[in-house]
Amino acid sequence: MAPSSNNAEEVLPNDSELRRKAKTLHEIVKLARTNVDRNVWDYLQGGTESETTVRRNRAALDRIAFRPRVLNDMREIDLSGSFLGHKLGLPVLLAPVGSLESFHPDGPREAMRAAAEVDIPLFLSSVGTVPLEDVAAVKGGVKVFCLYKRGDDAWLDGVVGRAVDSGYDAFAITVDSAWYSRRERDIANRFVKPWRQVPGMEFQKALNWKDIARFKKTYDIKLILKGIATAEDAKIALDHGVDCVYVSNHGGRQLDHGLGSTDVLPEVVDAIGGKAQVAVDGGYSRGTDIVKARAMGADIVGMGRLLCCGLAAGGAEGVQLMLELLAEECRIALGLLGVNSFDELTPRHLAKGELVMEPHIWSQYPLLPGDGFTY
Repeated sequence: MAPSSNNAEEVLPNDSELRRKAKTLHEIVKLARTNVDRNVWDYLQGGTESETTVRRNRAALDRIAFRPRVLNDMREIDLSGSFLGHKLGLPVLLAPVGSLESFHPDGPREAMRAAAEVDIPLFLSSVGTVPLEDVAAVKGGVKVFCLYKRGDDAWLDGVVGRAVDSGYDAFAITVDSAWYSRRERDIANRFVKPWRQVPGMEFQKALNWKDIARFKKTYDIKLILKGIATAEDAKIALDHGVDCVYVSNHGGRQLDHGLGSTDVLPEVVDAIGGKAQVAVDGGYSRGTDIVKARAMGADIVGMGRLLCCGLAAGGAEGVQLMLELLAEECRIALGLLGVNSFDELTPRHLAKGELVMEPHIWSQYPLLPGDGFTY
């Protein structure tokens, strides 16, 4: 479960080399960069074309300020959340990232071990070399398999059957990737990712609402659609009986010049009206970011790039440390906002603010080196 102590030294004892080196999130990011090569690092931090959507993800969060309340008894703070019937230690999910093995040789299983320690979900991307059954064998946590469709209905039946038989708690389908974007950092590096050579991408292009209807009719497993970016599509998803709408723009890696996920979130929450759960990712990498999303009505917040940094910094321990630091930031933010749990947050705790720094992929960590950090 998420740590409950209010003493930072108790939360993060100096009992390992990693914990001595990384006492802040930005130090985890620094360690990660030293452990991966330039191609992988650019794949991690890059977006599509002008990377405008990447920056808008961060800008959307930075334009939100807090309205704290005072003189409440803040000795006890509950950091728990819930997702599809599971109680969580923290309302966070480890977002699906293709080829986690690029950041740690045993990336998917290490990520699942960390998720289990904190009682949160791992969304396992179908893009990877570790079989879904091997990740399912890790005890604990909430397991979600996240699919890119690479075959016909019979192929899909086989994949869903494997996930159900392995005990996955839910199934997610990525819906914002009908075409693969031009990620110019990768192109400039002449970095061709192995998973782009996998046949069957035409099936993802053909994916449509009839496939979603068939899924709900055919399979007895909760369904999440990842990549919803409008109220219109959220309402259609609800009409199809989807259990969770996942607001995402792929971390700014698909459509350039999109809105930031946090800008989209209110219209999706309003469209869903509490009839399904709402997840969100896109630039979220601080405890205060999680608090903002929950105050806006999201049930759970995805961490993708931070997951990769945790893995690169120290495998399962690195991811768990990252989650502990996020939990401590959340605890402090809630305590200073005057609420005892995430469920007490409302939009009244938020206000419009002005940008105070130029948004970019790591601007939320001002103690990192300057522009040279991003090559």
